[in-house]
Formats: sequence, C-alpha cells, structure tokens
Amino acid sequence: GLVQAVVSTQSTGEFEAILDELCVKRFPKKETLDDKKEAIRTLVAGKGPKTAGTTKASRAGATDRLTDTTKYTGSHKERFGKDGKGKGLEGREDVIEDDGYVVGYTNKDTYDKTH
Repeated sequence: GLVQAVVSTQSTGEFEAILDELCVKRFPKKETLDDKKEAIRTLVAGKGPKTAGTTKASRAGATDRLTDTTKYTGSHKERFGKDGKGKGLEGREDVIEDDGYVVGYTNKDTYDKTH
C-alpha cells in the first residue's frame, strides 16, 4: 500500500529519505540509526501491493438461485433450452411462421400427399 504509492510518485532518493524518517518512528527501540535503517529496508525489501481485504467474486446463496435457469417460469423459461443455455433472439421474440398452419398445430407436414 504505502510503499507502492510512494514508489510510484517519488524518485529513489526521495523514497530513501522517507524510509529514513519512517525507520525512526517504526523502530524506536533500536539503538543506532544504522540499525533502524537496516530494519526498515529489510521490512520493505521485495514487497509489493497486498491483496488482503479485497473483494472476491461470490457464487453463493442468492447468486446461485438467481442464475439457476431451471427455476425460471413463464416467458423467462422460454428464453433457455433444456441445457440451460440461452436461445438468443429465438427466445426473446415470437417468430411468426407464414406457412398456412395455425399456431400450435403439431402435425405439420404429416399429411399424406396421395389423398
């Protein structure tokens, strides 16, 4: 956090001066200034920004219920196939077929042509 912010906006000389000021406050029990400087440099050596306390993606509780397409009803249910994948435009619009049959007729193209 603090070290990364200082490094990105300060030159190396300014950063070392800041570390020299911080070492006195951070390590007041060390006897010499050189011991304090060594301790602060050891503390910040090789460290970058931390991810502690950051938010992670959640897939628990409400999220699972809301994204489970098997529980959808009505027109929302029509937007998804049996495998749970979306049907796209076919699932959002009523496509009217101009083939001469009434809506809902299930025996389309079964009439024997020999009659």
